[in-house]
Amino acid sequence: MPSSKEYLDYVLDQLSLVDGITFRAMMGEYIIYCRGKIVGGIYDDRLLVKPVKSALEKLPDAPLEIPYDGAKKMILIEEIDDREFMAELIESIFEELPLPKNNRKS
Repeated sequence: MPSSKEYLDYVLDQLSLVDGITFRAMMGEYIIYCRGKIVGGIYDDRLLVKPVKSALEKLPDAPLEIPYDGAKKMILIEEIDDREFMAELIESIFEELPLPKNNRKS
């Protein structure tokens, strides 16, 4: 089941305290970026984020779920109503992720 634009809009509103949040639609789902780094996505109207150390520490009891067949498990964010916590979470994930690789060939 593809994710709804309404849920995307809600998630983006909850992440409004974070600078540089963008998204890209992909096969009925949405990839969430923070200043160019993929931090998570919306899959079947569920917000999932990358399971980096800082996120696992902030959400030790959060379930790990597979966004789609063949994918690695990600952290399911069940409660996204606290904008300050969401900003802190996304910023910590951003800081931990490497810079995206440049896929252009010279």
